[in-house]
Amino acid sequence: MGWAEAEFQGLDLGDTRRERRAVQLIERLAERPTASIPEACRGWGETQAAYRFLGSEAYDWMDILEPHRRCTRTRMAAHPVVLCLQDTTELDFNGQGIAGLGPLSYEAQRGMYLHPTYAVSPAREPLGVLDAWMWARQPKGPDGTRAGEKESVRWLEGYARVAELAAELPATRLVYVADREADIRDLMVRARDLGTPADWLVRAKHNRALPAGGKLWPTVLAGAVLGEVRFALPAGRGRTARAVRQDLYAQRVTLADGQGGTLEATCVIAREVDAPPGVKPIEWRLLTNRTVETLEAAAELIDWYRARWDIELLFLVLKEGCRVEALQLSTVERLERALALFLIVSWRIAQLMRLGRTLPDLDAELFFAPEEWQAAYILSEKPLPKEPPCLNTVVRLIAGLGGFLGRKGDGEPGVKTIWLGLQRVADFAAGLRYARQAHDL
Repeated sequence: MGWAEAEFQGLDLGDTRRERRAVQLIERLAERPTASIPEACRGWGETQAAYRFLGSEAYDWMDILEPHRRCTRTRMAAHPVVLCLQDTTELDFNGQGIAGLGPLSYEAQRGMYLHPTYAVSPAREPLGVLDAWMWARQPKGPDGTRAGEKESVRWLEGYARVAELAAELPATRLVYVADREADIRDLMVRARDLGTPADWLVRAKHNRALPAGGKLWPTVLAGAVLGEVRFALPAGRGRTARAVRQDLYAQRVTLADGQGGTLEATCVIAREVDAPPGVKPIEWRLLTNRTVETLEAAAELIDWYRARWDIELLFLVLKEGCRVEALQLSTVERLERALALFLIVSWRIAQLMRLGRTLPDLDAELFFAPEEWQAAYILSEKPLPKEPPCLNTVVRLIAGLGGFLGRKGDGEPGVKTIWLGLQRVADFAAGLRYARQAHDL
């Protein structure tokens, strides 16, 4: 059973032909993630079938994502702690005649928004996409207000759905992790009223006034330093990689709940010391329901917050690797079905990258068909091994086909070289299969 067939087990679209089409289509998109739908499909017949699949009104994007969600929950059950990351990204389709789009950050821009819940382990292993919101904004009215549900509701509902899932996974601690947009008092109240079945960890946006007097951040910083953490900050856009050292502060505080009462939370502040000249020091202010009494407990929360970058990595693969903003589909509903498929493709690419680093000795045939790993060897001009190789070896060969140099100081490959290499491997693997089938005939 291939990875796509395994991930789509139990798919119910009301017709076995549609379900087979879904498996074939996601395989094609995963093989050539940067290609357009016609380029990814093999021939005009497959292309027509793909567009019929995306245009069908017999099911919606949630039906397509459902079997992957079940597989994600199964993977989560194998971990004592799972981080449920949430964030929002804009999808810019400006200039395309797609029905149902709305304004973005600028009213003249046209597009839609995507807000997934992405499950990862504390070791940063991508487990899958649990949920998503997709919507297009209504234009502003003459009075400057925008019709429709408040967009902040997605953060509250996101926590509520994670809390529901916690009941299904009693042996796994779920932690809702989000950035500053989720610093909403109603979210903390919702968690309290539900009995906090899932932990929450959000980056603080507001320096709140405390009922006992004073402001939140100065009150925490007035306490003693718990200790320090050190980590390597990876390179990013406009940022070079460097070592970071932060002092940690933590204090349990009482906050007003906006209903005449109070709620308890812990504020953790990580403040960089000895930042390089000309570089803005990194400071994170976090709020959580968890109590923090030791340096180890505070450092664990910092590690969990740093894992939030993985949802940004998912967006990077989705937008630059899968090029979803180049999709030319006629309606938002068709876009949503395509996005459900591409979310799974993006998760798989991120999974290959992470497991290639953290579990390098896994059997490559758990993730690749024989023709695929053999294609990676042949294209890399390496002799074929007699036994299936380990995952890290194959991932590095694939990334090498996408431009990864593999020099001593280069570390492990990233997602970009993996998605570029996968396309070359897919084409060659298809040729291998055809040649073998022709030989058998």
